[in-house]
Amino acid sequence: MMTLAIHDQRLTKPGPQNAALRDYDSVRRAIAFISEKWRAQPTIEAMADAAGVTPDELHHLFRRWASITPKAFMQALTLDHAKGLLRDSASILDAALDSGLSGPGRLHDLFVTHEAMSPGEWKNGGAGLTLRYGFHPSPFGTAIVIATDRGLSGLAFADPGEEKTSLADMTRRWPKATYVEDHEGTAPLAQRIFDTKLWRPDQPLRVVMIGTDFEVRVWETLLKIPMGRAVSYSDIACNINSPKASRAVGAAVGKNPVSFVVPCHRALGKSGTLTGYHWGITRKQAMLGWEAGQLGMQ
Repeated sequence: MMTLAIHDQRLTKPGPQNAALRDYDSVRRAIAFISEKWRAQPTIEAMADAAGVTPDELHHLFRRWASITPKAFMQALTLDHAKGLLRDSASILDAALDSGLSGPGRLHDLFVTHEAMSPGEWKNGGAGLTLRYGFHPSPFGTAIVIATDRGLSGLAFADPGEEKTSLADMTRRWPKATYVEDHEGTAPLAQRIFDTKLWRPDQPLRVVMIGTDFEVRVWETLLKIPMGRAVSYSDIACNINSPKASRAVGAAVGKNPVSFVVPCHRALGKSGTLTGYHWGITRKQAMLGWEAGQLGMQ
């Protein structure tokens, strides 16, 4: 029997946490505008107007949020940039898988160790599992962090007012589990995920994957994609020895329960198109742009 308690009043209270969420809301509006208008190379004034802030505010907001300017972010969203992410990625992925490493770009990335729950645990819908969850601010809106005693098992995102809907989406994945709100207990995980100063190889973030064998193989392959690179669904299919399973790979990518950490946002269409993302295409674009900013700081 599923037990679920939701108390998200903190999301409506003022303070530093909600300042972060307000920042992302302005960034989200700017990204949506840039994504639609990038071919016309809109001015900073037009971007700021769409975001509901002044040009100076937008400039400082982007610098604070991703360490890049709005113009640089626009460049990071162009089709040429997406195609650049894909260039040589198949060979990078092959090398990573062959060596058991995640590629040269991993020095700039989260350091993750992972395990998979047994097929029986997945098949039973999470029966007997206690999953703790909490709502936390992130560079990409409200993050819903879900954990077992073994480690991080879920990471979802929500725009303002959609927190309960996003949590319900996650709980439907493991309907027989027991869910307990634990903001304090999940806060350290949220900090480890989004504070780049805590991305340390000697203290890897432990992730527990709950899915079918095929899904877990796809998610493990996603973990091999270095930050600043991308692969196509067909690349992933080839690397799990299922070259004709691109569509099934796409479905598994869409079901990834540990967004961002297991970087499904780095899976693109074969032509470099920014295909759909479970938590919204704008958020996928935000993640790629944010990562471009992080790499630029190295």
